[in-house]
Amino acid sequence: MFGELSLDALPLYSPIAAAGAGFIVLGGLVVVALITWLRAWRYLWSEWLTSVDHKRIGIMYVTLALVMLLRGFVDALMMRVQQATALNTQGYLAPDHFEQIFSSHGTIMIFFMAMPFLIGLMNFVVPLQIGARDVAFPLLNAIGLWLTAAGAALVMVSVVIGTFSTGGCSGYPPYTELGYSPGVGVDYWIMALAISGIGSTVSGINFIVTIYKLRAPGMKLMDMPLFCWTSLCTSLLIIFALPPLTVAVTMLALDRYLGMHFFTADGGGNLMNYANLFWLFGHPEVYILVLPAFGVFSEVIPTFSRKRLFGYTVLVYATMSIAVLSFMVWLHHFFTMGASADVNAFFGVTTMLIAVPTGVKVYDWMLAMFRGRLTFATPMLWSIAFITFVIGGMTGVILAIPPVDFVFHNTLFLIAHFHNMLIPGSLFGFFAGYTFWFPKAFGFPLDEKWGRRAVAFWVSGFYLAFMPLYVLGFLGMPRRTAYYDDPAWQAYLIVAACGALFILCGLASQVIQLVVSIRHRHRTTDFAGDPWDGRSLEWTTSSPPPEYNFAVQPVVHSRDAFTAMKAEGTAYRPPGVYEPIEMPRNSITGLAIGAASFVFGFAVVWHIWWLALLGLVAIIGTIIARSFATTTNKLISSAEIEARERLWLVTVAEEREVVLQ
Repeated sequence: MFGELSLDALPLYSPIAAAGAGFIVLGGLVVVALITWLRAWRYLWSEWLTSVDHKRIGIMYVTLALVMLLRGFVDALMMRVQQATALNTQGYLAPDHFEQIFSSHGTIMIFFMAMPFLIGLMNFVVPLQIGARDVAFPLLNAIGLWLTAAGAALVMVSVVIGTFSTGGCSGYPPYTELGYSPGVGVDYWIMALAISGIGSTVSGINFIVTIYKLRAPGMKLMDMPLFCWTSLCTSLLIIFALPPLTVAVTMLALDRYLGMHFFTADGGGNLMNYANLFWLFGHPEVYILVLPAFGVFSEVIPTFSRKRLFGYTVLVYATMSIAVLSFMVWLHHFFTMGASADVNAFFGVTTMLIAVPTGVKVYDWMLAMFRGRLTFATPMLWSIAFITFVIGGMTGVILAIPPVDFVFHNTLFLIAHFHNMLIPGSLFGFFAGYTFWFPKAFGFPLDEKWGRRAVAFWVSGFYLAFMPLYVLGFLGMPRRTAYYDDPAWQAYLIVAACGALFILCGLASQVIQLVVSIRHRHRTTDFAGDPWDGRSLEWTTSSPPPEYNFAVQPVVHSRDAFTAMKAEGTAYRPPGVYEPIEMPRNSITGLAIGAASFVFGFAVVWHIWWLALLGLVAIIGTIIARSFATTTNKLISSAEIEARERLWLVTVAEEREVVLQ
């Protein structure tokens, strides 16, 4: 009845694993108890869990990303401590447990931290910037959120029941084939990626339709803010790059469950097919993660430099060039696997070529700051910290040389390069966006003092944690090494572990920043006289924006629409007549599909076939029921809209008067 699930699935193989499982269970119980004590279940259900409002969905995406960031960082800290103490000893982690940790760390940070973070920012910001009331398909948006949450839940459950994959975040066969990994860890990995991948794909489709079809009257493509351009290119990459990953993990699942031989060499399969499929997704994925952060920098830097964005058109074409070239470099991930010299040379050249539009962006941002009236608020500090990304870019060009990559590919040099790209290039950008748009989302800014401390800890911790890995790469230390016998490596690994502790202080500072900001918040509805005032349409609404975003859809005549409206004195002018607005009602459909997908995935992992069938029937049944259900939008009356808008306009006028004084 319970398939392969038994008491042996409890994580009793290691005291550390058991403690981690207990901590996750305890944390979940504390959250449930706190919500119950606050009597907030009805509020959460009606306002958040069943919401189809793009702003609330964006906030839930970002919340999921921040929770998974904490979970993934624990893995990173455990790896750093293990390696710092594992000279001529096994350390405190067993080899199998260490393999689970580096596999879950990579999987969580890429698929369940970075992806939800970027989709959350896009969800919240893009409709506001293009003057839309919501995304094109609000219900599909909710389904994407809950499918992503279902995948993340499977990863978290693997800590408590069973084990996680030991095949790394790339899941290469034959190591992930049934003969080499007979446990449930790889199955957890497959189901988590397959379910969340579908959620990300539908989100990409949603944003493309939204940007193409729902722009405000008069807004041409070349009038859109840069964040919308990077979101558009990211969405195009998602819908072309995610399907190869879904196909690859599905074929791997068929190998494991039905005895097929897509990737088993002794059964006529081809291992290189998996490598090609995975990296057809994997390298565009790097730019899926980085491009939205580039869009954030393009919003933050001009705002805090008090200047127009330098080279808008060039930045648009550079963004599109990166999106196209990202599909032409995937083979550099396996230069060491025996391709011909001509093939390696071609992909080496394309890898170097993609650095050109990226470099153009960096120079444009520097020129945007040149002779500007800079304000070093926290979002600007995160953006300036991005400059560390340039080091990662230069080391990427080094690794684009096939003979050099042949030497460095399996060393910590590559790990240093990879993190040098994704932490300053994407995570710092996401933090800048989170800090920059937090006042828009909640009506009050984050505490600057703790924000600056977080930046200082993160940047110093980053240098300490990853610069020594470049040296260790030159010294020949392989990646994924659990223990070693070369004393020359240990000093650098101790420094790297200290860097991880600095980053821990940075995360703690961000938690404190949020708590302090909530406790001492001063509600405000606009930042018109504040340096946090942006240039795009999202700043023409109250903070937080109403459910309908815009009482009257704005008409756009130029770039930097809000700046032009302020110059004309029309930014806050109320219309003569307010019209009622129809908005979609909340729906349980997204949550139901996400919950059923989790049940289906968990059941497949443990071979509980009756439960898997039940989950699949629930998914299909929910879709069919929704298709035949009679749904009506809710009508927001013109009187309600007028009352809210006039209250906001009065508040804006009072705040502007205070600023002027």
